[in-house]
Amino acid sequence: MTLTELLESVRRVEVRTNRLVNDMMVGAYLSHFKGRGMDFEELREYIPGDEVRDIDWNVTYRMGRPFVKRYREERELAMVLAVDVSASSAFGSGPRSKREFAAEIGATLALSATRSSDKVALLLFSDQVELYLPPRKGRKHILRLIRELLAFQPARPATSIPAALAFLNHVLHRRSIIFLLTDFLHSFGPAAGQAMAGRDTLQELGLTNARHDLVCVHLHDPRESRLPHAGLLTIEDAETGELLEMDTHRAAVRDAFARTNAERLAELDRALRRAGVETLSFSTVEPFAPTLQNFFETRRGRRRG
Repeated sequence: MTLTELLESVRRVEVRTNRLVNDMMVGAYLSHFKGRGMDFEELREYIPGDEVRDIDWNVTYRMGRPFVKRYREERELAMVLAVDVSASSAFGSGPRSKREFAAEIGATLALSATRSSDKVALLLFSDQVELYLPPRKGRKHILRLIRELLAFQPARPATSIPAALAFLNHVLHRRSIIFLLTDFLHSFGPAAGQAMAGRDTLQELGLTNARHDLVCVHLHDPRESRLPHAGLLTIEDAETGELLEMDTHRAAVRDAFARTNAERLAELDRALRRAGVETLSFSTVEPFAPTLQNFFETRRGRRRG
């Protein structure tokens, strides 16, 4: 991709995602992730309408009338886009690859955050941290994020989610919302946790979710679940280089492939539920904006309740 082509791609993504944010996300995102800050600000007498849970019962008992503790609300929130750029992200059986799909979703999330005056950070990872851009605001920063999402060339082909999350837990000192965008293709196998000296993906997901607000965004290409009726095919694992020959003329081969992948996706769903992590699932051939909008609105409703 030439520089001119890259700039045109960045501009197209910005225009398209800006339209999505204007049409659907404004009013859905807002500041629904922000909660009461933890910095104590003052102690004052209770006023009708104050939260009962804010009453300081020790002071109330001593003074003979109700007092409440007030906290300084955190006005700014950091959103972190943690995006898998391993070799499998380059695959796409439709008009766009998983990497390009992740760029559109990431740009939509980033623009939604900046409209609400939240900072946005970017982590690109393979089986190591490839690029980290700390939380910032502004259009120039968002355009840089989109450019890196589209065009960054990773040094390594494999994936390690535990390594990526461990890095974020080290560099993020305030509670943040982390969107983890990945295909989860190499996340729960026997070697998935080796990079973390025994700590596996589920453990790191749970730990990160306890420290931050972690949302997993599962990106899936439909061709990863079903084979075409195309005769002899040689399939290569982009991350390991392993080759597999298949005769897709045979219905039994296609059915076995579909069944194996259905079981993999079901196990992934169970594993993420066990980790207690909220998960969004997107197919590269379907619109993602309605699901994102529903997610934001559900979160806002939960917060109000």
